[in-house]
Order: sequence, then C-alpha cells, then structure tokens
Amino acid sequence: MSTNISRRKFVQGVGVATAAGALGAPSLVLGASKKVVIVGGGTAGATAARYLKLADEGIDVTVIEPNEHYYTCYLSNEVIGGNREIDSIKFGYAGLKSAGVNVVKDMVTGIDAAAKKVTTKGGESFDYDRCIVAPGISFNYDTIEGYDAEVAEKIPHAWKAGTQTTTLRSQLEAMKDGGTVVMAPPPNPFRCPPGPYERASQIADYLKREKPKSKIIILDPKPKFSKMGLFTQGWKDLYGYETDNSMIEWHGEAEEAGVVKVDAGANSVTTAFGEEVKGDVLNVIPAQKAGQIAIDAGLTDDMGWCPIALDTFESTIHKNVHVLGDAAIAKGLPKSGYAANSEAKVCAAAIAALLNGKEPGTPSYVNTCYSVVGKDYGISVAAVYRLAKDGSKIVKVAGGLTPSDASAEQRKREVAYAHSWLHNITADIFGS
Repeated sequence: MSTNISRRKFVQGVGVATAAGALGAPSLVLGASKKVVIVGGGTAGATAARYLKLADEGIDVTVIEPNEHYYTCYLSNEVIGGNREIDSIKFGYAGLKSAGVNVVKDMVTGIDAAAKKVTTKGGESFDYDRCIVAPGISFNYDTIEGYDAEVAEKIPHAWKAGTQTTTLRSQLEAMKDGGTVVMAPPPNPFRCPPGPYERASQIADYLKREKPKSKIIILDPKPKFSKMGLFTQGWKDLYGYETDNSMIEWHGEAEEAGVVKVDAGANSVTTAFGEEVKGDVLNVIPAQKAGQIAIDAGLTDDMGWCPIALDTFESTIHKNVHVLGDAAIAKGLPKSGYAANSEAKVCAAAIAALLNGKEPGTPSYVNTCYSVVGKDYGISVAAVYRLAKDGSKIVKVAGGLTPSDASAEQRKREVAYAHSWLHNITADIFGS
C-alpha cells in the first residue's frame, strides 16, 4: 500500500468505523416482539448474535448450533504445517451466553418461512420475527468420481476445520521423506479463495524442515488464483518454485478441469485429461455449495448458493430470513472469515433497525486476508467496500496489498499481524 498508514492500522480503523457506523446507539424502543433465531454459530452467526445484543439489548437472540466448539478455518493451515496446535483455533460459546444470547446445542432440521418457525432434531421449536441462516458450506461430492463423505475421512479435504485438519497433519507426519503430496483445489466459487495455496505453502514449510526430498503437486481446475503473484513470489523465495528442485509444482487448467476421479485403493487421482497421478498423501477439496440446511429450506438458487439483498442480507426467496457468510451470494465480497464477520455486523444493524420500525442505513463492508507462506514470510490484502448506488453489487472503494518489493522485516511483521488478527477477530466474534 503506497501510503504512510500501515495496512494493519488501516484495517483496524475501518473495522471500528464500520461497526460503529452500522450500529449507532442502542435502541430504547420497548414492548415490541423482537425475536431473532440464528441458525449456525460459526463466524457469521456468532458475530451477528453479539452485535444484535450490542445494537439492542431488548432483542431476544437465540443461536442454534450442533457443536460444542467451533474451529476456525482461518489459520488452520498452520496446524497442518505443524506451526500451531489445533486447540489454538478452538472456541466455545461462553462469551455469547454472558452477553445474553441463548445458545442451544442442537441441529436445525427445518425452517418454515411462512410460519416463521425453526425446528430442531431434538424436537424443539423456535418462533422468530427475523431468522439469520449462517450454515457455512457443504460439498458437491458427485463432481469427483470415487469421492464422498466416507472416503473424505481417509482422504481428507480438511475444508471444515477440526478432525480432518489433524488427520491431514498426521498423514504428513507419517509420510516418508521423498514422498509426494497431491493437492486438488476446488473450482470457483469456494470458501477462502487463497486457502489452498496457503495450505500448499504451509505443507512445503513443513517438508522443507523435516522431509526435504519431498514435493507437492497442485492439480488446479483454474488458470489463476487469489494473490497468485504474491504466492508464487513466496514460493520462489522459499521453495525453489519453477526450478528443477522446486518443492511445489502447480498445474493450472481451464475451468471445469482438474481432478475428476479419486481411487482410494491406489491412492491416486485422475485429471479431466485422463492423467493418473499417485501420491503418498492426497488432499482433495471438492466443489462447494451452501450448507445443507439452506438447501433444504429452499434458500438456494440453481447453483446452490443463496441470493440476498446486499444491504440487509435478507433472502430474495424467503422474506424475514437473512443469509450470511460463505453461503450467501454477496456479489463483490470474497467468501472469507473477515467478510463474514463484516456481513454479520451489517445484517445485525439492519435487523435491529427493522425490528424497531426504522429504515436500515447504507452499509459499508471490510475485508482483510492474511496468508502465511513460510517462516517469517506473510502476505495480505485488505479492502473497504460500499454498496453500489443501484444496490446490485458491493464495490471496493479503498484497499491495499503487500508490496511485491516488501522487505524481509515487512514480511515478518505480516506474520505477526496475522496472528494478532486471529486473536482480535475471534474475541470480536465470540466475546472471549
């Protein structure tokens, strides 16, 4: 970024300003029915719950989440690379409860938009005035022959952080020196666009330290990827990329190419061009769509994602239901953790206004994304967005990217900023 303000301070400043401008002062309107049920307690759902209570303590907020703990996908690649413990990305819901949020450990099985009711596997029923659906993603396993949820427990995608994250880590530890890791990133759109390439970087970092005769082959269905210039520069600096001794091989193809078949018995994958590639460790990340409950509730379009109004995140299919995070078609915003956090604040402010008989304001949004390429080597992108005047898309109005000529000290600071960002955003989300 060619200014005198560091990208870190830039993001901190706009994040505070965006949240403050969106929420304003708490409402004093009393007596009206103000019930919000939130389906999913991940980044978007938990943020929305906290900020609804900040906007108006009188709103009855219930979060329904089947898991006792949430593991962040962001910085989970450091677990895979052996640079972080899994418990460091594990978070509970005590902070939400202390903020006055009702947290229900159960699985939502139905959303009746007409009756304004959410039902759960445990047999409970929750009425709402507004419902927020933050279901994350599910997988299109049928796009890859031989790959399904059962096979994924042995050949992990690890694209939902948790047990598969540690499984992939263990497989790398067990691999012989001189082994081959085969990665298959998903086609667009998908959760965390830079994620597969940070993962390749973290795996390479581990192999460089512990198994230097090994290599990584990336079979990508895309001819380019997020932060491609910065990643490939980092691979050249750290891992000999594009040399005879490169630890990383990236093979990018046209859309809809990439891996189309997995043979779990042979530990191999087959590309769209019929090439079979064997590996000692396979990491196959399938195509994605909105979480299953959003599909079951009829909130998705033909592509499997949820169309929404960009100013309030209200579904364009079902009234009084809002969709946040990776599942939403937030045109102009990436499917990232920080974007989900920002979307949730915008949505919370809009719902608080609507429940109090007011018009929502014009929103701003913010995103930043850090990627740790290797030891003391970080890169990032940051941006501030506004809603287009016609409401058709979210447009970038300011931002910055790690300079290609950044010094070693700057890249080292980017890693420190990434770790600080994790601490700050999870405190903002979970209140602890």
